[in-house]
Amino acid sequence: MHCDSPTCAEVCPADAIKRSEDGVVQSARKPRCIACNNCVLACPFGVPKMQVEFELMMKCDMCYDRSSVGLKPMCASVCPSQALFFGTREEIEALRPQAAPIDRFQFGNQTITTKVKMMGPKSVAGQRPEHIDVTAAMEEHAPPRSVSLGVLNGAR
Repeated sequence: MHCDSPTCAEVCPADAIKRSEDGVVQSARKPRCIACNNCVLACPFGVPKMQVEFELMMKCDMCYDRSSVGLKPMCASVCPSQALFFGTREEIEALRPQAAPIDRFQFGNQTITTKVKMMGPKSVAGQRPEHIDVTAAMEEHAPPRSVSLGVLNGAR
């Protein structure tokens, strides 16, 4: 994720995490990162990962060396199913007309807006996309679900 106001950067005591002018949240800068793990613990999305062997927080930076010069990030350019997409809002809306981009997420009382958009349904039971609770599936105490399959129950 690339938050407009990145919590990982806000809690970094070494000021090692920077956000580029175009909104990309970078991996921690090696000379500054003290591997304290604050960023990992603070991110509601679980995005930053501490690379212990390097003593450095790393995360997707949208292949900034590529995307900053107009190329797609590598993951989007090689994704065979087109589940990962990099382009304009108009391009994704033409490609997926039944979906709407969502970039606002609610975690308790905190609303987080991101540069990266997750595609969700255009509407669910009459709700506009910005009101759909896409974080419910991320809750720790989600209600248990079970599925009964005929094969598992002995049916053939």
